[in-house]
This record gives sequence, structure tokens and C-alpha cells, in this order.
Amino acid sequence: MAGTGNGTGTGTGTGTANGSGPLAGVRVVELAGIGPGPFAAMLLADLGADVVRVDRPGGGGLAVDPAYDITNRGKRSVLVDLKSADGPARVLDLVERADVLVEGFRPGVAERLGVGPAECHARNPRLVYGRMTGWGQEGPLAHTAGHDIAYIAVTGALGMIGNPGEPPAVPANLVGDYAGGSLYLVIGVLAALQHARATGTGQVVDAAIVDGTAHLTAMIHGMMAAGGWQDRRGANLLDGGCPFYGTYETSDGGYMAVGALEQQFYDTFTELLGIGDRAPARKDIARWGELREAVAARFRTRTREEWTAVFEGTDACVAPVLTLREAPGHPHLAARGTFTDFGGIVQPAPAPRFSATPVAVTTGPALPGAHTESVAADWDVPALRPKEA
Repeated sequence: MAGTGNGTGTGTGTGTANGSGPLAGVRVVELAGIGPGPFAAMLLADLGADVVRVDRPGGGGLAVDPAYDITNRGKRSVLVDLKSADGPARVLDLVERADVLVEGFRPGVAERLGVGPAECHARNPRLVYGRMTGWGQEGPLAHTAGHDIAYIAVTGALGMIGNPGEPPAVPANLVGDYAGGSLYLVIGVLAALQHARATGTGQVVDAAIVDGTAHLTAMIHGMMAAGGWQDRRGANLLDGGCPFYGTYETSDGGYMAVGALEQQFYDTFTELLGIGDRAPARKDIARWGELREAVAARFRTRTREEWTAVFEGTDACVAPVLTLREAPGHPHLAARGTFTDFGGIVQPAPAPRFSATPVAVTTGPALPGAHTESVAADWDVPALRPKEA
């Protein structure tokens, strides 16, 4: 039977199970990887799950000091060499007491290591086995390497982003890895967990970044089928082609973002911008170029700070484009506590928010192997402890 207890140990420097949040009592085993898998497990930890990350001796993650790897916050870490003789057995001991497992290996690797779905479900039939890959568990490219940019490229998402006549703009790794990958894995895991609790039967969740990213474009496909979206960059309402939905440079080299789509918001926008009496008709697409030049010229007359003061608190749907370091200081985000400073690291606070089971950052990044003792005790897996010499 899968365990439902919640750990309370305190590993070195970081670590206990959260003990609060809507997922309190849910136990998760994360097989260490990079990118969307750790982020998905972080989200589960943010929501209160007791996440135990199985790190490999010697590391193998991103080239960043583990103390700053925010995607490992709220977790606990044990060291297990899956290639050692008893490595798979130690993971299966954890699996027997878990509700969820998350892994991000290429297809077939977990099976070769002895911790694939068959082995795990033999020990724990209720387990939700979450698999995070770019291409998915099957298909011609399933066994090939890839990164976010390739996954969003083939789904059509990357081709929508950027200016016409220029290469597509790269949106960091947010669209593929995290939106199309991590979030869909978490959705799948939670749905399968609900099913497992209702039926007593676990299952495998195949979360492929290509699938999730394609799913994100659903509305655009509908608009294209209806004739309301051109299949090219910078020619549509939401891709920068529209002069009242885009970004404009200010006199000091900053930028303002404009999203005045509806008529009433557009009227407020043009009035505050100072072109209300001479702006071309917004619905006259043939004059969008003229309108764009008029808007751009006005924005270039003041600094970003000055324009922010003009539009702040209005329904013009205009906002300053902030950097990552600037964002936590925005008055609205600061008032909401959208960012938090924990352990000296400014970072996004957990999201979303819950009225009955509030969540918060409770521990910093889990250092590899730091919580062996607490996990061994809380999960009743004494074999995790290193053998005495």
C-alpha cells in the first residue's frame, strides 16, 4: 500500500516535508534530472507534497551551485546509485511507500535500471508513475535527444513568436519545458492520483513536451480554422501584428507593453497617450502601419517611468516591461507577495493560492544527500542509511 504519512525530519540546512498545503500527506519520489521534471516536482512540493529527490552520487544536474537551485526547494534528497547492485532496490523501497514517482529519462532507461513502471507497480499497484520527456514515450523521435527549442519548433509555437521577416524569437525555455512540459505533467499526475484514490489502481502518465505545447495552441488553431488567424508571424491580433497589442520603446531605451484590445480600453489608451484626436481608425487594417508609427513616436517622447505614471491604475491596459530583477519591486506584485525572499534568494512564491490550505516556501534547495537520515526514518526505509565501514 502506498504511504500517506507526512515526514517531519530536518535534514542538513534545508529540509522537511512541508506538512501543509492541499497535497499534504502525498509522498513523491523524484528521480533526479534537469529541466521540466524537477520543476514539476517543485510545484508538487510547493503544494505540500513530501518530495524525496533521489540524487546520484557525483551530481549530474545543471552547472549551478545546488544551494541556488530553486527548483529543488521544499524537497528532501537522498543519494542512490541506480547502477549499483542494490540501487534499484532502495528506490523500490521508497516507491512502495509513495503515491507518485516522477522521472525524466529517455524512453527505456528507467526499465533498464530496474525502476520502470512494471517493477514499481509490482511493489505498489496504486502508484502514479509520471514520465517527463520532450518527444514522448513513442514515435519516430522518441529516443533522440532534444531541448525546449526543438519541441516548440515542430509544434508551430515557436514559428508564431517574433517579427515578420526576422528569425523567430526564442522565449527562454518557458513555453516548452515548463508550460508544455512541467505543468502538463502535474495536471496528469493529479488527475491520475484522483483516479488511484477512487479505484486503488495506479497508472503511467506520459507527459511529452510536444503534446503539451501543441495543446497550448488550441485557441489559435480554432481562430485559424475560422479565418481569423494568418499562419505567419506578426500579422495577427495577438502576435505583435496589431499596433495596439505589442511593445514600444521609450526615450530612455525602456519598453512599454500595450494590450488595449477592446474599444473602451483602446479609447482610454489613445487619450492618455495623447493621440486620441488623430489616431487612425483602429479597425482599418490598411492603416495599422500608420497607427503603429503614431503610437511609437509618442512613446519615444518620454521615459518608461514617466509613461508608467501616466497609465498606472487606468484601464488602458498598458504596463512597463520589467527585467527579472525589477519585477519583485513592482508595487502590485510586492503587495501580493508574488515574490519572496527565502534564505537570501529572491524567488517566485508558490502559486496558485488556496483559502483553506495556504502554501509557502518552507525550505531552501535540497542539497544532494542531505536528508538521508530523516527520509530513512520518516518513510521507514532503514536500508537508505549508508553501510558502516
